[in-house]
Amino acid sequence: MSFFAAITLIAPLIQEVQPEPSPTSPPDPCAAEQYSAFDFWIGKWEVFRTSTETQVATSRIETVSNGCAIRETWMPLRGGGGASLTTLDPQTGMWQQLWVGAQPGRVFLEGGPVGGAMVLTGYWGRTPSGEPNLVRMTYTAADDGSVRQHGQASANHGVTWSDSFDLTYRPKSG
Repeated sequence: MSFFAAITLIAPLIQEVQPEPSPTSPPDPCAAEQYSAFDFWIGKWEVFRTSTETQVATSRIETVSNGCAIRETWMPLRGGGGASLTTLDPQTGMWQQLWVGAQPGRVFLEGGPVGGAMVLTGYWGRTPSGEPNLVRMTYTAADDGSVRQHGQASANHGVTWSDSFDLTYRPKSG
């Protein structure tokens, strides 16, 4: 049998055995808009005391876990350091952050978008009188591409607040 005759015989079989179309990939579970509410914080940063040229740290903020979480690696210029993992809880709609620093223990913060900012609140340490120290961190994106992180503390469970720290994350050059 010639080559052409063999092709003529098997051609109908080849046409019948077409590859199955590949199934469409399921949508990315964390691609919904509510998961991008804190994306303005993602980047490589030089961190300064707000309204000064005093740099206190560098920080790398990146998405991890298929875009379902944001991880910060905090690198102060004078040692210490720490990291946070922040994610949106789809059950409650609240953003949750776990912070672990260079000292034993951890801090849990919770919150969400408020008036164009991200506001996270939780108990962090104790006041000098031994009361739980409530902290509130407000992250606000600025028009120049920077992000302000304004920390406040309350010794009376949020009735009154005092400034604790005020930092500006500026995009890292290079």
